Amino acid sequence: MSTAEPAPAAPLAIAPGRRALGPGIARFDRWADLQLEQLRGNPVADTLLTGATRLGDFSLIWHLTNVVRGMTTEQRANQVPILALALGAESLIVNQGLKRLFHRPRPTVEGDPRYPVRRPATSSFPSGHASAAAFTATLLTGWDRKRTAPLWWSLAIAVASSRAFVRIHHPSDVVAGMGAGVVLGLAARRILRATGMR
Repeated sequence: MSTAEPAPAAPLAIAPGRRALGPGIARFDRWADLQLEQLRGNPVADTLLTGATRLGDFSLIWHLTNVVRGMTTEQRANQVPILALALGAESLIVNQGLKRLFHRPRPTVEGDPRYPVRRPATSSFPSGHASAAAFTATLLTGWDRKRTAPLWWSLAIAVASSRAFVRIHHPSDVVAGMGAGVVLGLAARRILRATGMR
């Protein structure tokens, strides 16, 4: 009686420079990628996370959220241009500032071939999708308080983690991006309070 051999796991495509941030970070990236590989191929995970990564392109999901949220109350309507401008400033800081300091290569040349997504022209560290997600969630949580925090952070985590899922970012890029987004979001909240633009 013959037994079918299990299908081989998808190879981990390692780009030059993976160890640029040190062997500890490389070990974390390897471990996290192996965990994500357990989800890859699951139809629900594939659909949700590839959709999330595409909606995160150019912060589309956050601009749509901003507009829809602005339709609910006058105060939120007044916050629409503030968040739009703040997202633009955050993008400049991360993509034209932080990324230029590190020049980290992406983990794959074009991402995982199972998930065709747009490949950004910028370097890998930190993740701009993750930073924008955490930045927006931090601002919106500050404005709406705790009642909507689970919604904003669930969306943020989905968009951020999708970047490692499709292998367009190292997992450590995502963690760093989330951290950068929180720091920039808290700074923006402080500036907005100081200027009366709540």
